[in-house]
Amino acid sequence: MPNPKRRFSNSRTRKRRTHDKLTPPIIPLSENIEKGGIRSKLYICSHCKQTTQPHTVCPNCGYYRGKQVIAVER
Repeated sequence: MPNPKRRFSNSRTRKRRTHDKLTPPIIPLSENIEKGGIRSKLYICSHCKQTTQPHTVCPNCGYYRGKQVIAVER
């Protein structure tokens, strides 16, 4: 069976993996609609329409992925 003859260098490995990175989603904010939206690290909550961090419970309404997870006092 064929085996690698030489070790891959760190730079070659990193050049290959540069396309595996995650990018933040595009949020179409009203002031940036003509620009096609902006890349941001914030999501818009589907329940209360407030900006939240990704993969976290919304601190404003307590919803996560369409379900109420915690009770928030208003």
